[in-house]
Amino acid sequence: MAAKKERTKEQRIKAEKTRLKGIFKELDENKKKLVTPLIEKAAFMSIELDDLQETIRQEGWTSEYQNGENQWGTKKSPEADTYIALSKNYAAVIKQLIDLVPAAKRKVSRLQALRDE
Repeated sequence: MAAKKERTKEQRIKAEKTRLKGIFKELDENKKKLVTPLIEKAAFMSIELDDLQETIRQEGWTSEYQNGENQWGTKKSPEADTYIALSKNYAAVIKQLIDLVPAAKRKVSRLQALRDE
């Protein structure tokens, strides 16, 4: 059985861009011009979040530090801080993308459908 070939970060970002562009392919040309930079940012953030998540999974949310000769402790890791900030920005970009999709084309969740009844 052949081992699965590991994709580079650029290949993963390109695949995510393609996936997101497929979701928004039916938008008119003016909206596509607005959506394209957001898709590129979302794709980049998505892959970076995946990588940060893997690092956090392996190394944990905290890291040790030494402040002076005899002072040691633990703090939130830099990867954790970056992950938290980036996930908030990613959510904001995804919300912007969703808001550009016409309401008629959005899928309504079952819970929302029940609320609307």
